[in-house]
Amino acid sequence: MRFFNVLALSVALSLAFISVNAQPSINAKKWYLMDSATDNVDGISIDKAYDFLKGKKSVPIIVAIIDSGVDTTHEDLKKVLWTNKKEIPGNGIDDDHNGYVDDVHGWNFLGNKNGDDLEKASDERSRVYYRYKDQFDGKTIDTTTLSADEKWAYREWTKAAADMTISSDEQMEVMMLDALDKTLRKQDAVLQQELGKTEYSLSDLEQTENLSARGKQAKTSFLNILRIEQVDSTTTNTAILSDLEEYLGSKRSALENKTTAPPDYRAQTIKDNYLDINDKYYGNNDIMGPDADHGTHVSGIIAAQRDNNIGIDGIADNVQIMMIRAVPDGDEYDKDIALAIKYAVDNGAKVINMSFGKAFSPEKKWVDEAVKYAEDHDVLLVHAAGNESNNIDSSDNFPNPDFLYIKNVPKNFITVGAYGDPQVNDGKLIAYFSNYGKNSVDVFAPGVKIYSTVPHSYAYHDGTSMASPVVTGIAALIRSYFPQLSADQVKYAIVNSGSHFSATVNKPIRDDNTTLIPVPFSDLGINPGFVNAAGAVELAATLKPEKKNNEKNNSKNLQNNLEKN
Repeated sequence: MRFFNVLALSVALSLAFISVNAQPSINAKKWYLMDSATDNVDGISIDKAYDFLKGKKSVPIIVAIIDSGVDTTHEDLKKVLWTNKKEIPGNGIDDDHNGYVDDVHGWNFLGNKNGDDLEKASDERSRVYYRYKDQFDGKTIDTTTLSADEKWAYREWTKAAADMTISSDEQMEVMMLDALDKTLRKQDAVLQQELGKTEYSLSDLEQTENLSARGKQAKTSFLNILRIEQVDSTTTNTAILSDLEEYLGSKRSALENKTTAPPDYRAQTIKDNYLDINDKYYGNNDIMGPDADHGTHVSGIIAAQRDNNIGIDGIADNVQIMMIRAVPDGDEYDKDIALAIKYAVDNGAKVINMSFGKAFSPEKKWVDEAVKYAEDHDVLLVHAAGNESNNIDSSDNFPNPDFLYIKNVPKNFITVGAYGDPQVNDGKLIAYFSNYGKNSVDVFAPGVKIYSTVPHSYAYHDGTSMASPVVTGIAALIRSYFPQLSADQVKYAIVNSGSHFSATVNKPIRDDNTTLIPVPFSDLGINPGFVNAAGAVELAATLKPEKKNNEKNNSKNLQNNLEKN
């Protein structure tokens, strides 16, 4: 529901009042966990993985999730939350002396000590453009005289400046979204009155027959629009309208920001010195935040309780979830991401899920240093490739493992694209929205119609944001049952055990998500394949613990490089 497209919107509105028959949903809540041989579904073979692991002992693994927040009261998550045993909850004292007071289940870098939370943030393109506008706009810049940091700032600013002209496509998209919003809300008001309730699922609506002529027309309009947008039948009207309102708001803001500098929401709420990475003891312990939908969904994929016979089963069975809130509605800030990674490492996380991304990164060097810090402490980072249908070999998607100031390529970083079984993915394999890259994407994981936890309930979501935690869950499973293996070895087991084949697949394309452009799978990733949990644990079982290289000076050397620049 979060991925709209202008052509589809145009068709949806033009067909809004054409009657079509309701189509049964083919989406299985557990498709992504199934097995191709026994179930005829291209899932990750989780049952076979656990069959292989029977009789083997596991150890608890802490998985950090850097995201929007988590519903700490959710029936399927509340018993798998990480608890900082060094803190006494609610006493207002930093018992473990790490600088973060009462960080019982994680930390919120999007808040202040008074308990206020930052919910909305502007896009990084606008922040970069207006931040450096006075320094670079209209001036002749001799880049040979710039320091390394200044060169990076100039690179990011020129990229932002080139994208500040309002295009007709952007205007059209906002117009179509606005028309869609008005149409759906008009029909929803009629349907609420006809059904006698304020909330209903699309499935409920499809099965409702006793409607007036006006109600039937509203039903047809509402359903036809959302079928074209491929909204799952279990989704509720309130969730649809809320997501659309949020998406439309972000698009309007992006347009406005091209002519007017956006408000500094961060300065209004967090009030840290953003340009000082050493000013790091800000925030609060509210890891739920004002909108925990995304983070809760990600958490459930990885670790929803497997033995409670309710809801869903997470991929890993002996995991503690550490939530670090650092992703607002809008683009995340590099400083928060860097500090979130370091917080996770310092508090014992062995895998970190990063289901976020953006096209600009003015403080990339801080994130680079944090990635290196994680590598030096043997922590695996799993990052979503992004949802723009872009080739990220040539289009920026941050964070990434391409360091600015050192040549080393970190071995602890996995970039994940999204696929779906053709039965849930409109006959295709690769998700139309997924970013890809022959030199950038390590593996593809299920990311289409993924059923998982959301605040107080369960829902389907699409995105590489869902594919990333599938890989994180498999990584956590390996680290739990084979704790002697390094982060590099865990990555090796995941990347080299999947379903690899040389056949052609569809190229991701956003302009028309029904178009099929066949390309070799090898064009889309480094070692392209679909992750398989059974294959990964079986390969992991064959690996011998590797000797640790002496890397104690690596982080120090990197920090010295950063300070010089």
